[in-house]
Amino acid sequence: MSTASVDSPVPPPPVLRAQALTRTYGKGDTAFRALRGVDVAVARGESVAIVGRSGSGKSTLMHLLALLDRPTSGRVEVHGTDASTLSGRELNRVRNAEFGFVFQQFFLTAGQTVFENVSLPLVIAGVAPKERRRRTLEALDSLGLADKAGNRANDLSGGQKQRVVVARALVGEPSVIFADEPTGNLDSATGAQVEDILFGLRRDRGITLVVVTHDHELAARCDRSVTIADGLVVAGRSAEVAA
Repeated sequence: MSTASVDSPVPPPPVLRAQALTRTYGKGDTAFRALRGVDVAVARGESVAIVGRSGSGKSTLMHLLALLDRPTSGRVEVHGTDASTLSGRELNRVRNAEFGFVFQQFFLTAGQTVFENVSLPLVIAGVAPKERRRRTLEALDSLGLADKAGNRANDLSGGQKQRVVVARALVGEPSVIFADEPTGNLDSATGAQVEDILFGLRRDRGITLVVVTHDHELAARCDRSVTIADGLVVAGRSAEVAA
C-alpha cells in the first residue's frame, strides 16, 4: 500500500540575505574594495555580531544590509525581496518601518527635547500626532526615560543619550535593530546596561539584532559571529545566548 507523502512546510526566507556582495569605493588605481564577495544570511529573531579589525569591511556590510548604501555588485534581500527592485520611496519605507538604528555616535539634535528626538521617525513616517505621542512615551517609559521627555538632549549623560537612541530605534516598532559599536562611547557599567537593553528587546519582542563590534564580550552574547577580514567572511561562530 502506498503511503502519501507529507510535504514539509517551507521555511520562511531569512530576514536579511547578502549574496556575492561587493562594494568598491573610487575608480582605477585608487579604488578600494571594501567588500569582495560576501554571503551572509540572518534569520528572524537571531542576534548576529559582525566582527573584524578597523577597515575590515564590517561597517560597510552593515550599511549595505541596512539599505543605507548600495552594493557595487551582488544583492541584498529583505524578507526575500531583492532590494535593488525597490523604488526610492519603497526603500525609505522599509528603512523606516522595518529597521531601527543605534550608532556609536548618538546623532541626537542637541537643542531638541528627548521627546522630539525619539518621535522623529514617526514624524517622517507621517504618523498622526496622537498616535505619535502614545508610541513615543511608551518607548521612553520602556527605557526608564519617561521623566526625561522634556529635557534637552545635550543635558543628558552619555548613558542616557544612548538609551534615547535605543528608544528612537524602538519607536517605529522595527523587526531589525542595527547597532554599530553601540557601547563604544560608554564606560563599562553603562555599556553593560545598554547591552542588557538590546538583548532584552531581542528576547522579549523577537527583534532581530545585528551588531557591529570589536568587543569580544559583546560578540559572545550573540547567537553567532561573522568575522570579516579584508572584505571577506573568514569565520563564523555559534554560541549559547547570554541574554
